[in-house]
Amino acid sequence: MEIEKLQNESDKSCEQLELLTTVLQEFSTTLDIEATLQHVTSLVKKYLDTEGVSLFLLDEGSNELVCKACSSDKDITGERFAVSQGIAGRTVRTGKTQLVTDVSADPDFFQGVDKHSGAVTRSVLCAPLSLKDSTLGVLEAINKRSDNGLFDDHDKNLLTILANTAAMAIHNAHMAEELVFQERTRRELELAREIQSALLPDNSGLFPMYGINMPARMVSGDFYDYFMLDDGRIYFGIGDVAGKGINASLLMAKTTSLFRCLGKQVTSPGTLLSIINDELCANSARGWFVTMVAGIYDPADRCVTMVNAGHHAPVFIDAEGVMSDQETGSIPLGIMQDVLFEEYQLDLSGGDLYIFTDGLTECWFEREQQLGDEGLKQVIQQFADVPAEDRLCKIVEYVTQWKRDHTGYLYDDVTMLLIENSRG
Repeated sequence: MEIEKLQNESDKSCEQLELLTTVLQEFSTTLDIEATLQHVTSLVKKYLDTEGVSLFLLDEGSNELVCKACSSDKDITGERFAVSQGIAGRTVRTGKTQLVTDVSADPDFFQGVDKHSGAVTRSVLCAPLSLKDSTLGVLEAINKRSDNGLFDDHDKNLLTILANTAAMAIHNAHMAEELVFQERTRRELELAREIQSALLPDNSGLFPMYGINMPARMVSGDFYDYFMLDDGRIYFGIGDVAGKGINASLLMAKTTSLFRCLGKQVTSPGTLLSIINDELCANSARGWFVTMVAGIYDPADRCVTMVNAGHHAPVFIDAEGVMSDQETGSIPLGIMQDVLFEEYQLDLSGGDLYIFTDGLTECWFEREQQLGDEGLKQVIQQFADVPAEDRLCKIVEYVTQWKRDHTGYLYDDVTMLLIENSRG
């Protein structure tokens, strides 16, 4: 008898090992975690010889257990109940495998699932899907089909091991999905950045205008643009969306599209910004707004007609090298409708006009010390003799060097536009 008992235990251990090997191979080679979980519940049901095996995952948003896979005549896939209920809920709360021989004597037994499915639960074996200090859900078997209808310690140990294996597989699957999502997002952002860059005008030297944009992230909420009108004058604009990332870049794309499309028809910068402002107010959400400078430069008389909608004051260097801030401005775009934007004129003869976003003046040139307006003016003077086509790159690279070297990132997008007349 003793030999027979040992032989039975040996056979059972071999069967358990075979099941574990099969399950591990399933989890390690699958690309479809949901189908694999369904297959695993079938394998466990067959091996334990039970009426049903189900796998529940914890929905942290609702704090409910939701059945994700089920192998049973009474399919309960999609059933959910609060983690505060049932033997399965107790398994999650305690983090320990529960072996209940008679559910009618257990005060925690939740009858709701039986009522919905028509099943009749008599005994339960429920193991937590444990991962370090957290529990992802439970693996539950009901109603052993043996002579006494009871689960034993062998069943308990096996289900605990399988549950831990399933927990690791689920965690790895989620991590893999996250990596795939991150890679897809990265590629999409790279494409978005390429599209943004393509929308910026080419610094070809055909116009006395030059621009540069350095995004803090993959995509930018800043923009600049310039284009020639039929009469030879040049429309220009530079803007800064309040915010960063994808949302800001989308609003940027909308604003710069409105600027270019409407600017070809509306040759008054003040009127143009009024129209763009009303459009942004009507359709923008979440309190987003845009600061912007727009204007028209006339090469014939070297004068600029300009409007400032809440943007940083441009800096003008006249023919004598004297710097001045162009403070005239109004409120940003997208805050309130029916705003009249005041136009003003500036004679650029012999001088240069620098328009920029606040990401430039807010750059750190040393630890916890921002460049500021006066610091930027000094940098502009430092590179004043650099040819215009290279000057903005030199200025921006110099100003952002400390931040990029010490942190690896910029706090805000940096954009700058130059209208040059000093060499005309």
